Amino acid sequence: MAFAVHINMERCTGCNNCVVACPVGALELFTEDPVTNEKIYRVKDGKALVLDFRAELCAGCGVCVEACPYDVIRLDANPQHAEAGAQ
Repeated sequence: MAFAVHINMERCTGCNNCVVACPVGALELFTEDPVTNEKIYRVKDGKALVLDFRAELCAGCGVCVEACPYDVIRLDANPQHAEAGAQ
């Protein structure tokens, strides 16, 4: 079953905790230059601009929710409620 993730990007700081914690790699901070091997995270004034979410990989384990120190992530068992681009 696919899950939707809702992220309050207004409060997200781009700390990367959710990305690191995700056991299936369903989350990634948007990279400015995907051609290079180095990741350049788009963070402006301490806030993440885009966090990519791949619903087809999400197992709904909730590890990302627990890893977020700012309580900005919630899971939804109905993927049709997903916000476009998790923005």
